[in-house]
Amino acid sequence: MASTDVTDTATVKHGARRYTVLLIPQEGGYAVEVPVLPGCLTQGATVEQALERAQEAILAHIAGLEADGEPVPVEEAPLTTALVEV
Repeated sequence: MASTDVTDTATVKHGARRYTVLLIPQEGGYAVEVPVLPGCLTQGATVEQALERAQEAILAHIAGLEADGEPVPVEEAPLTTALVEV
């Protein structure tokens, strides 16, 4: 994960659900986005910390959706990413 020119993905499991997270290298660590849960963002200094925080962010995001009576998105299949050169 030392490369800083690509977006890495990982899958975080929540109960029976799995969510793909984008680990985006940035100065001082990684920004994390959960594409299937818009607005679910976090960051961490290391990949391990970023994934731990992703789990926490996903749980909090899902709890908020459930509290608001909103449906919780389910990721049917892992996302596929590609690097496009322009």
